[in-house]
Amino acid sequence: MPINNGHLSIVVPYKRFTMKFQLLYSLTICLLAFVASSDAAISPEIYWKIKLPNTRMPKVIRDFLLQAENDVGDTKEKVYYGLHQHGILVFSAATDEEIHDLKRETPNALLRQVIQESINSDFQDNNFLYKPYFLENDLEKGNIINFPSLKNKNEAPIWPRQFVESIPFSSKKIPEILNHFSINSSKDAETIKETIKFCEAPTKKGQKQNCATSLESMVDFGIFMLGTNNVKVIATEVQGENQMLLQKYTIEEVEQIGEGVNMVCHKLNYAYAVHFCHGGGITKTFMVSMIGVDGTKVKAVSICHKDTSLWNPKGLPFVVLNVKPGTTTICHFLQDDQIAFLPYEEA
Repeated sequence: MPINNGHLSIVVPYKRFTMKFQLLYSLTICLLAFVASSDAAISPEIYWKIKLPNTRMPKVIRDFLLQAENDVGDTKEKVYYGLHQHGILVFSAATDEEIHDLKRETPNALLRQVIQESINSDFQDNNFLYKPYFLENDLEKGNIINFPSLKNKNEAPIWPRQFVESIPFSSKKIPEILNHFSINSSKDAETIKETIKFCEAPTKKGQKQNCATSLESMVDFGIFMLGTNNVKVIATEVQGENQMLLQKYTIEEVEQIGEGVNMVCHKLNYAYAVHFCHGGGITKTFMVSMIGVDGTKVKAVSICHKDTSLWNPKGLPFVVLNVKPGTTTICHFLQDDQIAFLPYEEA
């Protein structure tokens, strides 16, 4: 390419420069991919960018990664607890405790107070305080629903894979795990056992599942599940701390953002972040904008399962909705620490 400065013409080998730049760029991408597929220690953030280049990391993941930066290496932590795990109860029969917690006769004093102070009986249905499962046609603008906070409160930090892989995660190693985390509480010890037992349970028919003990393993399983790394990753967002245990929400907008196979990861109770990731069957995914009576604004991810024929007929969804497996689409919201992986739709 000739350049004339008024006195001297200079020829710049533009094509040769462009080819060298493209070659350098390609080599850089290949090197990053090699690093991501090897055992080399790279940050979870870089791993995410390499493996999932077309989607942003949800805030809830970023927040718990930042929290982990100062905590990693300090394994003498408590067990972290969330609130509800309704999205993973569909293959189990509903317990009396689960049913009572949703009904007026709950022994929980706080819930009784909520009933008296903030819940109008006109909004109750079959004596349920709220329904963690609902039908697709309930997702309509203007509908009012009773629902607890969508903040799950599980603040377990997400530790890097190279660190958590040095810690046992097996029912055969329970004493070693309890000793590693200096677990003295019988409640915490039982929680550790229950979580590992849950993760080691056989995969249900029609499902694929995995307990991801790191962000890297979650990303890898998501790519395996969906058969592509061209995915979007989303989570429920809550603006404003919900001070009410249960309140009315008004649905302001409903947007369908996906249909087909997806993967959802639920944060479990453990000494660090462990996510139960699973998927199977065709779903519809919606983003539902709601506002609570206390002003809390929520953009809630709702997963609607089109085929429920393999779910436990005595499970909580069928107790709450009084329907039978395989007869209708059943939906539920994701709390703000639960992650959904969706493939981008082909243009």
